[in-house]
Amino acid sequence: RIPTTKAGINPGVLGALAAGALAGWYFYSGEPTPSRDSWRKVNFHNVYKDIAALLEDEDYDDGSYGPVFVRLAWHASGTYDRKTGTGGSDGATIRFKPESGHGANAGLDVARACLEPLKKKYPHISYGDLYTLAGVVAVQELGGPTVRWRPGRSDEKISANCTPDGRLPDAAQGANHVRDIFYRMGFNDQEIAALIGAHALGRCHSNRSGYEGPWNASPTSFTNFFYTELLEDKWVPKKWDGPAQYVDKDTKSFMMLPADIAFKTDPQFRKYVEKYAADQDAFFADFAPAFTKLLELGVKFPEDAPVYEFKTLE
Repeated sequence: RIPTTKAGINPGVLGALAAGALAGWYFYSGEPTPSRDSWRKVNFHNVYKDIAALLEDEDYDDGSYGPVFVRLAWHASGTYDRKTGTGGSDGATIRFKPESGHGANAGLDVARACLEPLKKKYPHISYGDLYTLAGVVAVQELGGPTVRWRPGRSDEKISANCTPDGRLPDAAQGANHVRDIFYRMGFNDQEIAALIGAHALGRCHSNRSGYEGPWNASPTSFTNFFYTELLEDKWVPKKWDGPAQYVDKDTKSFMMLPADIAFKTDPQFRKYVEKYAADQDAFFADFAPAFTKLLELGVKFPEDAPVYEFKTLE
């Protein structure tokens, strides 16, 4: 039997698509580039269900595409610069080189390739809407809070408006760098501390970011474990040939990035870390609006664009 995801897609096909993306070409549905009003022709409840059906795949990573979908939505949106009004998810320039090849985006070709069949199934959805909705689906279906989302992003047709490299956080840096990146987008310390909690999901890969390992023992569940692990474990430098990172002293099974440790050592960030470690509901309540804000940065939505609060699948 040929293995497939829940949506009936052969993972081998996904691998071929990813290989194609790495070779420098990309996939288009053959339909005209969606306009800002094309979303009116899309049933987003059906899109949500189809994305959710893609999540589980025992042959990929820890068994779920959810973490890489969240990362795709984050990186497609987190390039926004409020001073210049450039970047963000509108335009979906992350699918073009050179932006797709920026170091911080290594491995996201896997997520884009996984979602490409849905772009063909729903040709009127923009890539910007598809990528951000995938992040919402992943957060919710992996146990996180309900995240409000609305459609209306348009797509750039060419790579001319790709954002410059360096707009996404550098994991090797500390609190000042983290603030510089997020303040540029318009976030405050509380929102920054809430967003970093998404590091409960997934793991780092040495062949992508250079770092290696999961943040906790449940990398496919959206929890407050990032905060509890950060505070409760003793973190020591990892002894290896890779970039500087930390591992838990007792088991050396989990890791933290230098930028993660800043949330423990910086007094302003730490007060939120302590709050969220003690109260997962408080974390969820703060994460959801911060994530919605991130996904909407720089987007000029139509006035009548509906706001969705999707129900998770039973």
